Amino acid sequence: MDGLVATLDLTEVQPDVYDGRSPDESLQRVFGGQVAGQALVAAGRTVPADRPVHSLHAYFLRPGDPRVPIRYTVDRIRDGRSFTTRRVVAVQHDEPIFHLSASFQRVEQPLVEHELPMPAVPEPEGLATFGELVAPVAERIGRWANLARPIDRRHIGNPMQREPIGDGEPAVTRVWMRADGVLPDDPLVHLCALTFASDMTLLDAALAREGMTWGLDPVVGASLDHAMWFHRPFRADEWFLYEADSPSASGGRALCTGRIWSRTGRHLVTVVQEGLVRRVRAPAVQAE
Repeated sequence: MDGLVATLDLTEVQPDVYDGRSPDESLQRVFGGQVAGQALVAAGRTVPADRPVHSLHAYFLRPGDPRVPIRYTVDRIRDGRSFTTRRVVAVQHDEPIFHLSASFQRVEQPLVEHELPMPAVPEPEGLATFGELVAPVAERIGRWANLARPIDRRHIGNPMQREPIGDGEPAVTRVWMRADGVLPDDPLVHLCALTFASDMTLLDAALAREGMTWGLDPVVGASLDHAMWFHRPFRADEWFLYEADSPSASGGRALCTGRIWSRTGRHLVTVVQEGLVRRVRAPAVQAE
């Protein structure tokens, strides 16, 4: 958890320009949720505290290199009476790797108020930890099984053992999550920590329809774009339920939608992502 907080604590290089680092330099590429969370930190630092973010839209342009800092430049698009808009470009090796637009709103009393109900699910304390789920297949999935994880995940059902879902049935995955420790009280930290977590498990719904899972089946994936709408305040170090489904997949891309509820049943966030899902290519056989 200390590593996540440090990852989200960017270094200000000059006004509206920040540097972020990756916690693990041995990975092949930067985790997409990290870049999204850091970009939101950069944007949020240029906005008054009484205007929380209400939506973000982002594109993953190139794989991030965990060995070097990521430079985040904030463009102050608009400062209105009720809304503030920011654009952030993340750059490495003189090339943009990520682009984010975020909108912030002055807190006001709602004229209308409604929300989707949370599904009935088991409580998180009675579910296996993610480490316990992957332990039986740790040798097959390799180093990924033992990565340090700042987000505590308790899956409803075992993602390592799944049957294919038929056409017309929702490919629903459900998992309880929370930051694995106590976060600072700064609301921006909680928003960015949940943004970090929102890139986890979302594409799982696309594989669920085929009865497949990462690490055990010959598939690779990557986030292409990511959008979030923040409906109500929350703490990311308290349990929240993340439900995802995949309404469509074609052309090597899968669309996934997610809904996040608090433990008390409040609809907190809606997430939509399109991701790349491809079969792992077999190595070329060299002629003797």
